[in-house]
Amino acid sequence: MLMLVMGDVEGSGGIRAWKWRFLNLRHIITLAGAAAICSQLMHKTCTALSLPGHVIGRQLSRSNFLYSSASAALLVSSGMANPEAACAAEKKNNNPRYLDSEVQMTYGQGKDGNPRTRGIFVRRFTGDSTPYTFSAPRPVRLVKKWPDEPPFTKKDFFRADEGDDENFYTLPRLVYHIDEPAVATLTQYYRNNIPKGSSILDICSSWVSHYPLEFKSTMKRISGTGMNPLELMANDQLTDYEARNLNINPTLPYDDNTFDAVTCVVSIDYLIHPIEVLKEVRRVLKPGGKVIISQSNRCFPSKAIAMWLDMNDRQHLELINGYLKYAGFGPAKAFDIQAYDPENKFNDPMFIVEVTK
Repeated sequence: MLMLVMGDVEGSGGIRAWKWRFLNLRHIITLAGAAAICSQLMHKTCTALSLPGHVIGRQLSRSNFLYSSASAALLVSSGMANPEAACAAEKKNNNPRYLDSEVQMTYGQGKDGNPRTRGIFVRRFTGDSTPYTFSAPRPVRLVKKWPDEPPFTKKDFFRADEGDDENFYTLPRLVYHIDEPAVATLTQYYRNNIPKGSSILDICSSWVSHYPLEFKSTMKRISGTGMNPLELMANDQLTDYEARNLNINPTLPYDDNTFDAVTCVVSIDYLIHPIEVLKEVRRVLKPGGKVIISQSNRCFPSKAIAMWLDMNDRQHLELINGYLKYAGFGPAKAFDIQAYDPENKFNDPMFIVEVTK
């Protein structure tokens, strides 16, 4: 038995779209207990996070909960972890699998004129203590020969929704748009490829940067730029941040040769000035610093650029390599780092394009 449903889902940095989902019988059965489970979870917290005075919706995971202030829809799959077990589950590094928090969400004013608030249960994936298997990064050969000058036209960067991007970020959206295996394998990649003591910049950032938990204490600096300041405020891994719309102002507010690594998580497809942004990335990188651009096959068509939608996963990697070439970088390397999930053969892919200055 299959049921086709449509839910309000959101992407990195708060971009929102409608997405069709197929639920099989196993998922449908669990819906009956969703309300009771949610009621219990709302009172279970492992860490505290409070942003009073702001409307904050949250998707607990792409396959577990779906909660947003726009849809108030709840989808629960049979894979949802018990909060107590999740918080207690530990690996050799003693990191929990999830960090559960409560965010104070406002939803209007009371008779006294003060905002009404209620606590919303939220969950962050740490990338640790999971059942997934991570193999060594599998090289993907980049073969496209790019001309000396960028061959792109204005129509290549056309988007179905050319409306003001900032309208999508007025309300903070604390959500994931890749699944937990993809988050976990990216976290492991960062752990293995960014040296301790580094200064890191996460562009197109949001409420999570997918860095290992220990980065907060082992890295010299973690900066972030993104569209929504409240999302950036909720990102407790950042030491500093600045809200900036790179589609309007593709400059970075940092000095030359500042960072050892710059990351960009599944967001390069939304940039309409990617070469200009990557030139700025090159400027703020120290000599020998690296750019790590991660990409999955998830996007929101209304905001992704036209030529991205016409390409497959392999072509996306070639395109990113082209962007980097025209931004002044040397040859890049690409990797497939998809994790193996023993319970799901169809988890999200994850690719890396990396280059050193």
